[in-house]
Amino acid sequence: MKLWILPLTNNGFRSSASSTFKHFSTAVSGFFQEFTERLPSTTANDVATYSGILVRCAVNQTLLGGTQVHGYLLKSNLSTSYPLRNFLISFYSKCCLPLSARNLFDEISHPDIISWSALISTYVINGLFFDALFSFKNMQAEGVRCNEFTFPSIVKACSALDDFRLGTQLHCAVVTAGFESNMFVANTLLLMYAKSGYMTEASKLFDGISVRNVVSWNALLSGFVQNDMFKEVFRLLKAMIDCGFLPNEFTLSCVLNACLGAQDLLSGRVVHAILRRLGYDSDVFTGNALVDMYAKLGDIVAACLAFEEMVQPDVVAWNTFISGCVHHGHNLKALELLRKMKSSKIKPNIFTLPSCLKACADMEMLGLGEQINADAIKMGIDSDLFIGVGLVDMYSKCDSKKNAKKAFEFIQKHDLVSWNALISGYSHNGHDDEALSFFSRMRMEGFNFNRTTLCSVLKSSASLQAPMASKQTHALSMKSGLLADKYVANGLIDAYGKCNQIEEAGRLFEDCPFGDVVSYTSMLTAYLQSGQGEEALKLFLEMLEKRLKPDGFVYSSAFNVCASLSAYEPGKQIHCHVVKLGFIEDRFVGNALVYMYAKCGSVEDAGLAFSEISNRGVVSWSAMIGGLAQHGHGKEALEQFGQMLKEGLAPNHITLTSVLCACNHAGLVAEAKQYFDSMKERFGIEHTHEHYACMIDLLGRAGRLDEAMHLVNTMPFEPNAAVWGALLAASRVHGNIEIGTRAAEMLFKHEPEKSGTLVLLANMYASAGRWENVSEVRQLMKGHRLKKEPATSWIELRDKVHTFTAGDRTHPENRKIYLKLDELGDLMQKAGYVPMVEIDLHDVGRGEKEELLSHHSERLAVALGLISTPKGATIRVKKNLRICQDCHLAFKFICKIVSREIIVRDVNRFHHFKHGVCSCGDYW
Repeated sequence: MKLWILPLTNNGFRSSASSTFKHFSTAVSGFFQEFTERLPSTTANDVATYSGILVRCAVNQTLLGGTQVHGYLLKSNLSTSYPLRNFLISFYSKCCLPLSARNLFDEISHPDIISWSALISTYVINGLFFDALFSFKNMQAEGVRCNEFTFPSIVKACSALDDFRLGTQLHCAVVTAGFESNMFVANTLLLMYAKSGYMTEASKLFDGISVRNVVSWNALLSGFVQNDMFKEVFRLLKAMIDCGFLPNEFTLSCVLNACLGAQDLLSGRVVHAILRRLGYDSDVFTGNALVDMYAKLGDIVAACLAFEEMVQPDVVAWNTFISGCVHHGHNLKALELLRKMKSSKIKPNIFTLPSCLKACADMEMLGLGEQINADAIKMGIDSDLFIGVGLVDMYSKCDSKKNAKKAFEFIQKHDLVSWNALISGYSHNGHDDEALSFFSRMRMEGFNFNRTTLCSVLKSSASLQAPMASKQTHALSMKSGLLADKYVANGLIDAYGKCNQIEEAGRLFEDCPFGDVVSYTSMLTAYLQSGQGEEALKLFLEMLEKRLKPDGFVYSSAFNVCASLSAYEPGKQIHCHVVKLGFIEDRFVGNALVYMYAKCGSVEDAGLAFSEISNRGVVSWSAMIGGLAQHGHGKEALEQFGQMLKEGLAPNHITLTSVLCACNHAGLVAEAKQYFDSMKERFGIEHTHEHYACMIDLLGRAGRLDEAMHLVNTMPFEPNAAVWGALLAASRVHGNIEIGTRAAEMLFKHEPEKSGTLVLLANMYASAGRWENVSEVRQLMKGHRLKKEPATSWIELRDKVHTFTAGDRTHPENRKIYLKLDELGDLMQKAGYVPMVEIDLHDVGRGEKEELLSHHSERLAVALGLISTPKGATIRVKKNLRICQDCHLAFKFICKIVSREIIVRDVNRFHHFKHGVCSCGDYW
């Protein structure tokens, strides 16, 4: 007889014979010492006694005790007993020593069904499924028939190998052998059909089991869960209880997984109550399932309670809770759990740290992320791929480019996930050139891409306003079939929109098969950014007609569209939608609402919207201050700014731009200089081009052009178009030809495509009577093919926008409009109005000049408003240029004559004409 029962080394190879015999002598002596007292009444050949000992050793996986028993059986020649040999095979199987079990089997000259079943079971238990199938084939070749113990093992092997065809053949064999109704065999077949997705067949099998146990119910339940048939899970649980079967911890864990899959938190709480009632809530496995369900469904409070009820949560429970917190944005809670986990002597592992690194990335907590990196190095797991990707993501999003690249290069074998982490991290922090460069390198190294990659690349392309990169990405998405992915398509629409490729964006949007909220939002934003407000508003209305549900971002964009169009009535209607759907509590929507009403000329409505924002941030205050400033309420704007500071909010550069604008529109030079000079020391904010432009405009309007010019010359950076534009406008008002000429020259260099610069210069020369210079400027305009932008005014009436140019006679109500102007002209003349003909630079007589002034575009719009709206209604007009001095004077008379408020929004600000005065105080 060969001596095969040799102990194995850690690597699974046999040790030398001498050491083996030495081990046996120790083992045998230990065996007698251990078992003699325990079995005083048994004899050496008592098979039942030794089989019982071997079963206990197998259950407890006590290798040393089992080998001692085997050694004694060899010595006493009892190992040749069939029952004991089969028990020995089972023992070595449970101790993960299939080779030893096989050697025992080979010594049996004519193995029976029990021996074959033991061997096949050994292979299945140890994951050697092909060996199990091969042994089954040999067993059949030797004519040994299967029994109810063989079939379950071989069916498990087929299921593990996903060999459904062989599994169905075995099912036929089971039917032929008459074991189909056997509970154990049927349960295994049930699991096989469920794993393969054949739930109809699995249900039929279940119905055919004459005597079921809890395992039968659990097998079908787990099948429904695996195949996402969550309603069937709840139905089956009810049927199980109705049939008198008490669910066990495995049953309820399956149902918890179904609650998670169905996103059904209420049912999950019901199952939790059942678990408590049955006393399973203290079970670690069930506790983990509870924490997992609550955490992934976003009920962090309930997850915390379930976690705290666990007597000794293991590393799986900690990981589950931390991962759930991170998934739902509770990053601080996740990091606090990491600290508690360490203090409870549970060591984090490769599944813990990636979640914590993601929390650090989302919160941009670089310091803590570096500490976790150090922990990973100490634990020797820093080379793990998941840890490496987490580090790349964390360092990238924390804007630590050097460390992100170092972590990326440290990863031994890059994959798509690691490349995505690097590219998306760089794109997230605005390092767009480098993000695109990494994408190019990734492609050169032969890596493919996915949706995440393309979305990051498109984000960078949009930020860089790089149409060529957007088109190349478009081509890649078409070639790879990813254009059908809504995230990629929406990213392309957004990128084309920001690159001002509106036609391309529109074509993509029209071809979009899904037409969801995101695609509409992307296209709406593209229209808004390109100045096509009317198209954006049409798209928003189309979105409502299709019964798509806008979110807060869409409503914010819609308000911004209304603001750009001064579309007061549509803005009010959208406001009603927002209130009805409960978005009014959204701070971003509230901010956009304040901005919209301010831009539409209703500073009162803006104030009401501002008062309804419960949690005001710096954006809310800036919107309100800016609105008051534009409407000429300079002192009120400064009061609001003071209140903002009292509430402990620090202003940003936009807030201070609004404050300086408020001072500008109200002519508060001293206050503006105080804020401008103390900006750095008091608020820690550096001066920007906008701040300088406000101050230069303010000083220029006040006639202090020398101070304005000195400020231009002492700027720490090159003056931009806004600065030179402010200086040119002030020079024209005060007739300073020298400064105005220089400002115009510099402005023309910055914006050669804009005709307004040369028009202002020509008007300035004309006012000074320098007609030769006027002619030179006009020749320059012709040489550059520049045309003067026509003065245009708009008025919105009953959801329709009416547009006018000077002397326009194309409107359907043309006759009534001019009759109204004639009527107003007579009344104004009686009230003391004298036309300012000196501002008209046409070479015509006084009478013709008076007629030209009376037919300016803003007057036509106001006249239409007066004949089309009820008495007392406010008239709201928008103009694309600065309102002229004569129209400004005329509207003061008209508002008093008709007893109405007239609001005109020109290119600079709002003018509220009421009771014969204007809100600007004639300072604009």
